Amino acid sequence: MKTACVMLQGTGSHVGKSVLVAALCRIFLQDGCKVAPFKSQNMALNSYVTRDGGEMGRAQVVQAEAAGLAPSVLMNPVLLKPTGQATSQVIVLGKPVGNLSAKEYHEKYNMSVLGVVEESLNKLKSEFEVIVIEGAGSPAEVNLQATEIVNMRIARMADCPVLLVADIDKGGVLASVVGTLELLDPADRARVAGVIINKFRGDVRLFQPAVDFLEAKTGIPVLGIVPYFQGFRIQEEDTIPEDTLKASREAVETKIDIVVIHLPHISNFTDFDPLEDEPDVQLRYVGKGNKLGSPDMIIIPGSKNTIHDLVYLEKTGLTARILEQEKRGIPIIGICGGYQILGRELHDPLHTESDIDSIKGLGLLNTSTTFEPEKITTQVQAEITGGGPLFNGVQGQLVAGYEIHMGRSELGEGTEPAFRIYERSTKQVDVLDGAVRLDGRVFGTYIHGIFDNDTFRRHIIDQIREHKGWAPLVASDLLTVYEQREKDFNKLADVVRTSLDMDRLYEIMDLHPEDEQTQRLGAV
Repeated sequence: MKTACVMLQGTGSHVGKSVLVAALCRIFLQDGCKVAPFKSQNMALNSYVTRDGGEMGRAQVVQAEAAGLAPSVLMNPVLLKPTGQATSQVIVLGKPVGNLSAKEYHEKYNMSVLGVVEESLNKLKSEFEVIVIEGAGSPAEVNLQATEIVNMRIARMADCPVLLVADIDKGGVLASVVGTLELLDPADRARVAGVIINKFRGDVRLFQPAVDFLEAKTGIPVLGIVPYFQGFRIQEEDTIPEDTLKASREAVETKIDIVVIHLPHISNFTDFDPLEDEPDVQLRYVGKGNKLGSPDMIIIPGSKNTIHDLVYLEKTGLTARILEQEKRGIPIIGICGGYQILGRELHDPLHTESDIDSIKGLGLLNTSTTFEPEKITTQVQAEITGGGPLFNGVQGQLVAGYEIHMGRSELGEGTEPAFRIYERSTKQVDVLDGAVRLDGRVFGTYIHGIFDNDTFRRHIIDQIREHKGWAPLVASDLLTVYEQREKDFNKLADVVRTSLDMDRLYEIMDLHPEDEQTQRLGAV
């Protein structure tokens, strides 16, 4: 089976490559192709755990979902998770291999995993008809070109055409395209088969002179101008969108006001997308200098450096503001690192996470956490066991999610487990998770994706509505998380399909979906 590949590279970071790869994956799926995403090396704090316990970047999970696939670490064989100043935890094929500085990684390590990258790509090519590959940053970073394993070296490995993506919303789009092409080696420049202008606002007809200039200057066609997406959401790779941060600084009186504390090392912030998608919820991210106000609920999210983020809360005065809200009876929830922060104390005797041996937590849960070298990465199935107003009525129901943590937490008096995990990565277990304070107003859990569980999520929101004297929403009028994501993927595909010259793209890729479908029907 012949595999057609195309690679999206950018004029810089955050130009929208990840979302465009997801769009192309859904378009090719709609057109009857077996398609998979691939990014050789990803740097992100937003990660996910596969069914077999491998950790990978969240962006490739989203792209896999757009392609109708279960995520696999083959789609992201190398993941870098920043842990501090110029240092990252290195994860290869889903498993951590250690922490390295940027200098150590680029000068001594990354080329050693090039074989793993190539083997992963070849395995995908043996199973799929189309591979949509994502680069990272810019291919014109001349200081990294000798040892990079994510841009033009991968395009050469896959022997595929490259589409160069530029973000017009940032400004300077013409210079960014021309400058990037000028800095490429002539052989690599020859691989660039098209340009995509992304995040366009306004009347596209007014931009036509710029398109004519680019094509005349570079000799490379502009395949399309993609508008700034509105009216739907695709999960972000590693940064909370600036529009979301700006739009969420003020509470809306007619909605449930839920605040997520914006930690410096916040991880897996996509845990809260299902809450933001609820029609009766206003989700706000509050950090240093932002107004906390009087929210209906506070969530402390996951963190890649829990202890340092706990220090940040104290220094910025956020600890005092959170404790004030707790005294008002406001429910407070902690996820993973946020769960650890809610506890009485945290210990790091082996300096697994930081150089601080011990530190006091917020003291809202009587728990003690100790960091250990071994990371737990599992998908989980669990039963709800906690009590109190946020849990009453759903005890015994089942939830699903995933764990990514190095801390182990012990419960003291005045707390009870929130969940009982009965399956970890397909293996039967009996493990208690999380903690609920006996009054039920504070709880924490290690389970990421807990709000993806529709019944549990709506139960918590409706408990808050009841406390405010509001009637619950009619469940039949609400979309499930899966339904909402499928709807958004299809909207994304519609926008991108109508914005790009898809016939030209199929020619560039030498891809003929009709022929592939005919072959499959003949085989049947």
